[in-house]
Amino acid sequence: MNDETLDNLDKAILRALQRDASLSQRELAEKVGLSQNSCWRRLTKLRQIGVITGQTIRLDPQAVGLGLTVFVMLRTRHHSADWLDAFRRSVLAIENVIDFFRIAGDYDYMLKIVARDMNDFDRIYQRLIRDFELESVTSYITMEALADGRDLPA
Repeated sequence: MNDETLDNLDKAILRALQRDASLSQRELAEKVGLSQNSCWRRLTKLRQIGVITGQTIRLDPQAVGLGLTVFVMLRTRHHSADWLDAFRRSVLAIENVIDFFRIAGDYDYMLKIVARDMNDFDRIYQRLIRDFELESVTSYITMEALADGRDLPA
């Protein structure tokens, strides 16, 4: 499904839910100007076709003791499917890695890591590099999140 197959009501539903996924079906229907039944049918369709893939809440990292955010750029000489599969499993086993991308450009992978402090990040870093030969690992420590976890445009 692409943007052309979503009508304005679908997009309004998606915008409203990204702002507040805790809305009741009645509240959501009122916000977008639909009956509850019509809203429910659209929600069901959006879930079935994979536009809505889950429902979560956002946490304030500072409030849960994870005040340090680090972007880690990785370069490797290994590019086989088996290597990537093993590396992916290893990285995803680290719960502090909250985003993980294979990228194009000077680096091969980019990770977003949250940690309590520098000592905690070093523990995570040591675990990250322990089992895999990496050509280059560069870490960028954030000073301030100017925009983080923004809603997708709908």
